[in-house]
Amino acid sequence: MIQGRLIKGVGGLYFVAADGLVYECKARGIFRKKRIIPTIGDNVEISVQSEGKGTIEKILPRRNFLIRPRVTNIDCAVITFAAKSPDINFDLLDRFLILAEYNKIEDIVICVNKSDLSAVDKVVEIYGGIYTVFAVSALENEGIEPLFKHLENKVSVLAGPSGVGKSSLINRLIPGEKRQTGEISRKIERGKHTTRQVELLEAGENTYIVDSPGFTSLGIEMIPPEELVHCFREFEPYLDGCRFNDCRHIAEPDCGLKEHVGKEISPERYERFVKLYEMLCDAGQNY
Repeated sequence: MIQGRLIKGVGGLYFVAADGLVYECKARGIFRKKRIIPTIGDNVEISVQSEGKGTIEKILPRRNFLIRPRVTNIDCAVITFAAKSPDINFDLLDRFLILAEYNKIEDIVICVNKSDLSAVDKVVEIYGGIYTVFAVSALENEGIEPLFKHLENKVSVLAGPSGVGKSSLINRLIPGEKRQTGEISRKIERGKHTTRQVELLEAGENTYIVDSPGFTSLGIEMIPPEELVHCFREFEPYLDGCRFNDCRHIAEPDCGLKEHVGKEISPERYERFVKLYEMLCDAGQNY
């Protein structure tokens, strides 16, 4: 058997990159019986039956798992937003960041496409001390090289709303890759969903990029309310400074976290945390 990485799935067939080749594989029936679905990004062991064809025999342990897009073993999440048209929705941006944090992706970066300096400055003001921020223009081919350098030797997922230029950005990051791009709807300022399926695109040796469908909303209801605070990485240094061990960091006195709001912690980020925490509590009560 040989080990490889699942890069694409189409109609019950799975394509596995291994030893410089891509094998067209079927999955063993045992996976279906155990309700295990081979997922893009899986490290797998395959047996080869004939030239270019094989069978997935084993799925190796996953380091992380994203539902939207459905992909595993991600090294880097590139949260991609447009500087304008549509304008940055900071509530949605935080939701993408929260999901990446909740899924234990350590390397998270923010990419602002269609760069507008005032919008980039706002992102840097709020997030610059927490995440690496890249300002790029896929249209003008600006800022692409530093971003690509960051993605080398990693499996990275580009995630973000519709119409922010993720497919155009991939066309710049991977010369020769022609992802379909869609025009922005002038009426509703949203992009058409041009990405229909998830796959790993080879951007270089041991370097893969995942394009994913865009979303105009993003649910985080699967996150327990008490876990939300750990999805704001700038909060972590101050969580042991509260009077109460079960502090929710909302209305409790002597909260070590709240003492740093307006200083090391952005008030906007904290306000969104409170809003989302209360939403998750309400969602739990409705089950």
